[in-house]
Amino acid sequence: MTRQQLVENIFEKRSFLCVGLDSDPQLIPSQYHSFNDPVFEFNKAVIDATQEHCVSYKLNIAFYECLGPAGWVTLEKTLEYIPESHFTIADAKRGDIGNTASKYAKTFFEYLHFDAVTVAPYMGRDSVLPFLEHTGKWVIVLGLTSNPGSADFQYFRSAEGRFLYEEVILKTAGWGTAENTMFVAGATHPEELAIIRKLVPEHFLLVPGIGAQGGNLYDAVTHGRNNDLGLLVNSSRDIIYRSGPGTHAQAVAARAWEVKYEMEGFVKS
Repeated sequence: MTRQQLVENIFEKRSFLCVGLDSDPQLIPSQYHSFNDPVFEFNKAVIDATQEHCVSYKLNIAFYECLGPAGWVTLEKTLEYIPESHFTIADAKRGDIGNTASKYAKTFFEYLHFDAVTVAPYMGRDSVLPFLEHTGKWVIVLGLTSNPGSADFQYFRSAEGRFLYEEVILKTAGWGTAENTMFVAGATHPEELAIIRKLVPEHFLLVPGIGAQGGNLYDAVTHGRNNDLGLLVNSSRDIIYRSGPGTHAQAVAARAWEVKYEMEGFVKS
């Protein structure tokens, strides 16, 4: 999917919601346990309930890898079930060099046909450039993550006085373009989102941390948007494990609609 197509989808749907399919067999409702592939049936229900409210799906690869070969089958089936109109992200956080990085890129872009993959840039350009060689695909670089441990390394100061996350974003932005590179920027750091937006004014940001992790949508958009909106805001647990007075699917749809409704005002403004 091109940048222009993604932008058009966001403004047409008036949503920049990315639903995270971090589907844990231990957490999915019991109604799905009788199926041969409970995780896939759960994912199908979530996709059916949310596709009109979101523009993207992010599959956390760890939740499928941990199930062994059967998990990869579930992953493939889920990816095939997602409508082609939606931007698909492999949340794999791969970070290796040279030929190994090329194989990871081949896995997610040529075999599984994801639109994007998250990449850990710690090993430098060798670990990122092989992903950028794939035309029409996106690399999402870990910039400033939403987890508490982000403070362990990402706030180290460089000799120039910048934080490590700033150096990572500035450096990797020069390896690709705003047409094929995004950055992870956690909603739990709203003030830093403003800093990141100044560093990369044209790039898309993938923003996790809304909902269960305590991030605030208003602050994330206020500090992180650009002229094209330029954000994909991810919500996983807050949507996919929703419960309510009706069925699981009805509760999921209702929560996705609530988030989308809140987003509409930002897209129109």
